[in-house]
Amino acid sequence: MTTLTLYYAPGTCAQAVRIALHEAGAPHEAVRIDFAAAEQRSPAYLAINPKGRVPALVTEHGVLTETPALLAYVAQRFPEARLAPADAFGFARMQEFHSYLASTVHVAHAHRPRSARWADEPEAQAAMQRKVPANMAECFEVIERHYLGNPEQGPWVMGGQYTVADGYLFTVAGWLKSDGVDIARFPQVHAHFQRVAARPATQEALA
Repeated sequence: MTTLTLYYAPGTCAQAVRIALHEAGAPHEAVRIDFAAAEQRSPAYLAINPKGRVPALVTEHGVLTETPALLAYVAQRFPEARLAPADAFGFARMQEFHSYLASTVHVAHAHRPRSARWADEPEAQAAMQRKVPANMAECFEVIERHYLGNPEQGPWVMGGQYTVADGYLFTVAGWLKSDGVDIARFPQVHAHFQRVAARPATQEALA
């Protein structure tokens, strides 16, 4: 089987894809991009991903970017790992969750470390950064109630089946501490975080 190549940076959403690849037992190479050295803006990397961001996954068919797309690809490329619901509604529900993490939660978080994307003035950047704890807490209230609100249905985002959504939530929940939010405020999220952290594939990906 063709070995996939994942371009990642520690602490980014690319971690979710690394976890998924390990869960799938997928042959792959992980290439670290050094953000401190601005490698993501180098001509060599921009030739792979013109967006200058991670993750990027090189496959035999071409390059894929954006975490939700990569997670869907891994789940469908390795169906025997059962990392996504098999039915259309369940798969769409998982993609709904991925879209919320990517378009709302990730953006709320990014206003702290990446405030310069949205404003040049230091006072405007500082104002954005002050809002991050409240905005992230609001996002995780939704996740706590709406996505993990019925633990009787099962321990994972999709209920009884572990999916790529769980590694994605684990990754994003890992940003709460640096954003000034105590994960213990959200008992279901906190318990989920600990369950995913204990999985061998997660430990391999983080190592």
